[in-house]
Amino acid sequence: MNSISSLIGNTAAFPILKDWVFFNHAAVTPLPHVSAEAFRTYATQVENAAYLNAGWHDNVEKLRQESAAFLHCHRDEIAFVKNTSEGLCTVAKGIEWHEEDRVVTTNVEYPANMYPWMDVARRHGVKLVTVAEEDGPDGTRQIPIEKIFEAASVPKTRLITLSHVEFASGQRHDLFAIGRFCRERQILFCVDGIQSLGAIPVDVKAMNIDFLSADGHKWLLGPEAAGIFYCRRELLDQVQPLTVGWMNFVNARNFLQYDFTLRPDAGRFESGSGNTPGLLALRESIRLISEAGIERISQRIKILTDLLIDGLTKKGYRIASPREGTQWSGIVSFSSPTQNQEDIHRSLHTDHRIEIALREKRLRCSPHFYNTEEQIEKLVDLLPKN
Repeated sequence: MNSISSLIGNTAAFPILKDWVFFNHAAVTPLPHVSAEAFRTYATQVENAAYLNAGWHDNVEKLRQESAAFLHCHRDEIAFVKNTSEGLCTVAKGIEWHEEDRVVTTNVEYPANMYPWMDVARRHGVKLVTVAEEDGPDGTRQIPIEKIFEAASVPKTRLITLSHVEFASGQRHDLFAIGRFCRERQILFCVDGIQSLGAIPVDVKAMNIDFLSADGHKWLLGPEAAGIFYCRRELLDQVQPLTVGWMNFVNARNFLQYDFTLRPDAGRFESGSGNTPGLLALRESIRLISEAGIERISQRIKILTDLLIDGLTKKGYRIASPREGTQWSGIVSFSSPTQNQEDIHRSLHTDHRIEIALREKRLRCSPHFYNTEEQIEKLVDLLPKN
């Protein structure tokens, strides 16, 4: 059992700590040792014995159950996808749209949660409505929840689709309030969860989420091309699979029966053989996070990001990430009013082996729970004053 305290600064558990101050979990995470070991074990098995006595299928099915527990749903509502886009496209392509339906989102979504809906608008005459990000009274960037509600209160609104945490600003949306709004009005609610799963508790039932998609390669500490898609059980029959292959159907392993009956669970969205090594690695990552405790992880990330913001403020940096109430996330977006952001980014990476990101002409720092206070202080110390 891994306690959160035993993992903080632990170079055996997180080998990246030996060589880098890595603060870019909102991009592509380094793998924990246990997850990388799952890849190595798989490779050794395939090399020496192919699939014989491997037990891969059983472990992938255990991941389905563990993912359901992580999201507070039933295992029948979980499908595995190769990336966040695949899950979102399953919703966008799978729903039967009507002309003049409305889809509401924001104008600062990551493209994975924009292009599928632009495609729906082009193909089906659906109206795509984007709510604009605004300057908050404290200088932060955010989308007011009242503006989302206003846009979605217009008749024929069919679906709201949002990132739980916006990738550039780090704003966390109040999914409890938005989900309640949607359920009361029979509006479908679709969530891009890639910037929150693994860093912030997510309860799809309490939040009244209908669909959620997230690849594992950010805060979940997993590999790329191994992700989770949730579809509320009551909606399974309303969403057609994105692709059709041998695994979508009830008698998948009775190869020559050709029973064209979709599986009764979310496995109907899995058309063929999946990324087995990636899913085995993702299982180890989710087990590590679950053992450490997602509530404790979230509290730890809050401590680290509060420490960062305190240091940034003292050195005169502008903070774009809203932090009031539950708007905070693991992403801190900031900028210097006097220095060149690209020069700062380059110097940190090249001269000091500190990895952050540059997004929307702002610096973006996204530490995870295993990072240390000393690493945060090192970053602040190395930033030029304004």
